[in-house]
Amino acid sequence: MKLGIVGLPNVGKTTLFNALTGSKAETGSYTNAGAKPNIGNAKVPDERLDWLSDYYHPKKYSPATVDFVDIPGISSGGGKGNEVFQHIRQVDALVEVVRCFEDDGVFLEPADALRDVESFELELILADLEITERRLERAKKNAKGGDKKYKHECETCEALIAHLEAEKPARDFAFSDEDADMLQDGGLLTVKPVIYVANLDEAGMSDPEANANFSALKSYAQQHEAAVLPVAAKFEEDLTELDEEEARMFMEDLGLTERGLDRLIKTSYDLLGYISFLTAGEDDVHAWTIVRGTKAPKAAGKIHKDIERGFIRAEIVAFEDLKACGSMQAAKEKGLFRLEGKEYVMQDGDVTMFRFNV
Repeated sequence: MKLGIVGLPNVGKTTLFNALTGSKAETGSYTNAGAKPNIGNAKVPDERLDWLSDYYHPKKYSPATVDFVDIPGISSGGGKGNEVFQHIRQVDALVEVVRCFEDDGVFLEPADALRDVESFELELILADLEITERRLERAKKNAKGGDKKYKHECETCEALIAHLEAEKPARDFAFSDEDADMLQDGGLLTVKPVIYVANLDEAGMSDPEANANFSALKSYAQQHEAAVLPVAAKFEEDLTELDEEEARMFMEDLGLTERGLDRLIKTSYDLLGYISFLTAGEDDVHAWTIVRGTKAPKAAGKIHKDIERGFIRAEIVAFEDLKACGSMQAAKEKGLFRLEGKEYVMQDGDVTMFRFNV
């Protein structure tokens, strides 16, 4: 899973990236984080894996990870153009950082979350419009022979162009099943799922709802079926410099029980339909990321293709059952240990051992 951190210049994108990944990428007004994106990964917080680690005392602890790409900001009117758009095309979803704090030393205008969101999205819509117009020209040439496939593509492109010209994102367009290639490989930017990060200052985190820009952004996100999270990126970055106890005390002072970054990572999992199954033993406790709805053999292939190829069965106990019983043996005695075959659909938190023969 690869998430792109995007937004207008100087809104806190690189600060958030540093907090998420523990990086030390350059920040500061007008630096724009350099011409190239910063790339790093973050561990997915998982209390289930922590419990399994306490139970097995393994040699290795392997949480799932999420890749983050800190993409340079796009200024209204084009920004860095096609180079930045190409970076955005390569990610699965967008984490759009929106300024909900004031800083007279950097910004000439007060914060206006809706203005910034609409400005940024318009740049993406214009990029989508350009690429769709080019696709339409190719489809028209291919449709001259009477091919129904290209005729449908022409009709879809024409309708999508009208939709984009009305300044509506492609994610709100009614694509048909026949348009899968346009959705998956068409290079459209505004089809990507979005998580809006309302970047507040430290004081604002104690009561985000009191911040007019956060409230406006929250309402906008609800109308567009997008996720929104209040985060104080600078505060989160500062927390990474503290030990666990000090960080907890600072969070308590703001009335926070969970880091904003943990909520962001969990929200990204839900947004893209990902779950984790777990493997555990004295050698390693490991979280494996799969798409919701994945069957057992395909999940086994995440560990090794030979396991998928020689799949016999999956031996599974739900994590909550294991935790409630206190041990694997007790779970077996209560009949909570299951044998599942090739058609079993994996569930979030399945503690699994695969049997295979190659």
